Amino acid sequence: MTYRELAVPGAWEITPQQHGDPRGVFLEYFQGAPFAAATGHPLTLAQANCSVSAAGVLRGIHFADVPPGQAKYVTCARGAVLDVVVDLRVGSPTFGTWDSVLLDDVDRRAIYLSEGLGHAFLSLEDDSTVLYLCSTPYAPGREHGVHPLDEEIGIAWPTTARDGSPLHVQLSAKDEAAPTLAEALASGLLPQAAAVADHVEGLRRAAR
Repeated sequence: MTYRELAVPGAWEITPQQHGDPRGVFLEYFQGAPFAAATGHPLTLAQANCSVSAAGVLRGIHFADVPPGQAKYVTCARGAVLDVVVDLRVGSPTFGTWDSVLLDDVDRRAIYLSEGLGHAFLSLEDDSTVLYLCSTPYAPGREHGVHPLDEEIGIAWPTTARDGSPLHVQLSAKDEAAPTLAEALASGLLPQAAAVADHVEGLRRAAR
């Protein structure tokens, strides 16, 4: 299993080792020791989610108040999604930038997003099945969003599905109504980089 930190600090692409034989494939998509070595602290598992999406479904950009925030370890068990991380930490040198990882049932990669980062994905195939390990439970009062098609962020979303057919983007009503990055910044919704850094350092101190 290998970890590669993305262009947005605090996010990693994780590539597992797959073991195949005539029966199929086996892999460990999460390992505690390599995770702690990469991030400096263990992953506290409070909730595990599963979503199934038709081709063209776009979910996000979602984030949570920090503290406590919600870190996510995400993989795609079936199908394919372009998974995107956005730096929403006010005061971060990479504020407003994004990076992406293709999660699919071929390479079976995962992505880890630490607290304070925005998360979104676009399904590239019908019945794409995404699994999330979350560090905190869902709490509606501290969950927020930024519009995934905000031109200021400028995410280069794919326009074709994995089979080459055109994608017709579908957003939930909640995501469609989400503010732009500028609007979220002006309203004070976004996490502060200093608060996020303090929170993550607290996790690392506790691990030591």
